[in-house]
Amino acid sequence: MSHKQLSSNQRVVLERLFSANIKQREMAKILQISPSTISRELRRNKDKNGRYRARPAIKKLRNRRKRANQKFKILSSKSTLRRFVIRKLKKLWSPDQIIEYRKRKFKEKIACNETIYQFVYEDRPDLIKCLRCKKRKYRKRHGTLAREKARIEKEKRRIDTRPVIVEKRERIGDWEGDTIRGGDKKSALLTHVERKSGYLIANRLKRAFAIAVRDKTIEEFSKLPKRKYKTITYDNGSEFEDHKTTELWLKTPIYFAFPYHSWERGTNENTNGLLRQFFPKGTDFTKITDFDLQAAVKLINNRPRKRLHYHTPKEVFSGKIAIRTRI
Repeated sequence: MSHKQLSSNQRVVLERLFSANIKQREMAKILQISPSTISRELRRNKDKNGRYRARPAIKKLRNRRKRANQKFKILSSKSTLRRFVIRKLKKLWSPDQIIEYRKRKFKEKIACNETIYQFVYEDRPDLIKCLRCKKRKYRKRHGTLAREKARIEKEKRRIDTRPVIVEKRERIGDWEGDTIRGGDKKSALLTHVERKSGYLIANRLKRAFAIAVRDKTIEEFSKLPKRKYKTITYDNGSEFEDHKTTELWLKTPIYFAFPYHSWERGTNENTNGLLRQFFPKGTDFTKITDFDLQAAVKLINNRPRKRLHYHTPKEVFSGKIAIRTRI
């Protein structure tokens, strides 16, 4: 068991487990961490009503870290040095010039340029105008967007590692997922299609954010028997970035097609095309109702398919009809 602090995703799962009145030892097994970590987290971060919420817990953690790190900020703790830096910045000296001059003249070393940049942006934004480079907020090199994207990509299971049986469509429970963007570029439809039967599940999203996709996916699949979902395959949209939490909650592996390989999720792409018969491109999904969407889904799921020997997706998915589908 790990004694490390919980990640943000683990806190989200913990919130759901706590709401479901799961015992702490069971929570620890699901999250694969020490029971004492669960106990400490709940003791620290439950609200006055005895509820546990992930977002406030994460905010409290960040505030604690900020306070703990404050004493290590050299410019915050040393008033003489701070006044020196401010004085030179007002004379339009660069951080590099300030550091080297201080080291040569007073034999005192400031860690690096980033120390001054952080001080300006976090504590003295009025001095940003004194910096030569002030087009955007200074960002640490080790926190670049490129590295963050590389980390996320590394965590993804690619479709070539998916079990062979998924490709053969011999069982119920292998799903493909995607989003259809609305005409307002913000709203979307979240679609999941079962590969063997072609059975469709669709939901409206006001915003296609990762947290909304995660919550709606967990909500919909939790309504199904566990034997009905064995794998899910997505495209590479940013709305699926929180797939680790979805995997953990549903206990179902999630795979990703290779970039620009839409044919690797052909079942989902074709079914999205069927939905477009009801909601053409440019449709603002905030202006349709859940009733409208589910009426369309019902029509699609009850329409006979040639590859199902003219049975319906609903019949095959429910198990009423046992057939060998055409790939």
